[in-house]
Amino acid sequence: MYTNKQIWSVSYPIFLSLLAQNLINVTDTAFLGHVGEVELGASAMGGLFYICCFTVAFGFSTGSQIIIARRNGERLYGEVGPVMIQGVMFLLVIAAFMFGLSSCFAKDIMRFMISSDTIMDATLEFLDWRIFGFFFSFVNVMFRALFIGITRTKILTLNALVMAVTNIILDYLLIFGHAGFPQMGLKGAAIASVIAEAASSIFFLVYTKFTVDTAKYGLNHFRSFDFKLLHRVLGISIYTMLQYFISMSTFFMFFVAVERLGQKELAVANIARSIYIVMFIPVNSLSTTTNSFVSNTIGAGNINQVIPLINKISRLSFLIMTVFVAVICAFPETIISIYTADPSLVAASVPSLYVIAAAMMLSSVSSIFFSGVSGTGNTRPALAMELITLFFYCIYLYWVGMVLKMPVHICFTTELIYYVCLLALCFFYLKKAGWRNKKI
Repeated sequence: MYTNKQIWSVSYPIFLSLLAQNLINVTDTAFLGHVGEVELGASAMGGLFYICCFTVAFGFSTGSQIIIARRNGERLYGEVGPVMIQGVMFLLVIAAFMFGLSSCFAKDIMRFMISSDTIMDATLEFLDWRIFGFFFSFVNVMFRALFIGITRTKILTLNALVMAVTNIILDYLLIFGHAGFPQMGLKGAAIASVIAEAASSIFFLVYTKFTVDTAKYGLNHFRSFDFKLLHRVLGISIYTMLQYFISMSTFFMFFVAVERLGQKELAVANIARSIYIVMFIPVNSLSTTTNSFVSNTIGAGNINQVIPLINKISRLSFLIMTVFVAVICAFPETIISIYTADPSLVAASVPSLYVIAAAMMLSSVSSIFFSGVSGTGNTRPALAMELITLFFYCIYLYWVGMVLKMPVHICFTTELIYYVCLLALCFFYLKKAGWRNKKI
């Protein structure tokens, strides 16, 4: 059984890396919030479109991470590299496909999703540049899967700091036009994000070459495309790819519903989403650790330790989130004012922040249990649980958002529905289902 110290030693670098990575979203939102409501809303819609595409790569890397962690636990280190290399090759092909698809059809998709012509035009301006990031972010997630799978997570902190600092500096220069740079506004935020992701890719490549035992992990030479290995990885990854894509697509639909309430409501939702993302970082880092530790534990033959491990990490996650929520609820206006100086926008955002705080308490446990299910390699049941949960989520969202047209904070109660349903399904599955015999 992993100790709390071991759990934290792996989790805190992931936490710091996610914090630095999400500073990109926070920085974009905070800077653009001082530009205008249209820019703030457009960055939300364009950013969510980008993330929906990105989740396909992230889902594949999560499945790859499960396999890498299992081989690491089995001490079959030489089989780690082929999974990593094949994953990078595959995701570069997917990145090119997503780039072409977005270039051709983003306008049609946005026209269907966004009712305001002003916000639609601004969103397309943002996406024209943002989609170049596919080629870098899709590679980055495979490096992330490698280092988490072999439990060398400290590098993630350094990498994410490089990316965050690059983005903050370029946001400041390109959005507002300081130090002789052109004032590019929304376009500047997109370009800054792409360059930051490119800097991350370069850092990963250099670090891996000079500090990792590439021969030990089978990373020292490229191989021809191995369709048999890809098929095995996809056997795990395809369900996580679908799961993440469908999950983010429904969150995108949340913003589609809110956008129809008005421009200010969309700005409120984007501010709340940005704070939501930051609050979710400790849960996300512990969820990632759970995924890797469960797979490593099973690989080492200690299946009976899986549920006690999930319970231990859940308790730690709940305690950490309690502290975060207490801070958020004590100083809501102060935190919101980071994103906007408009008093009416600050006041309108406070109720949504309280709802999000309640949802995060639930997420601190349900997300750990869900990652535990995925970590066992049973990604098909995990997808089924996600689909069942999202079915109720969408029905509730349609009712409160599109039929009743309730305020934004009421729409955010969909997150409470999501986490309650997900936790109930995960708890039942781990108690009753035959997940222990899964081979990958």
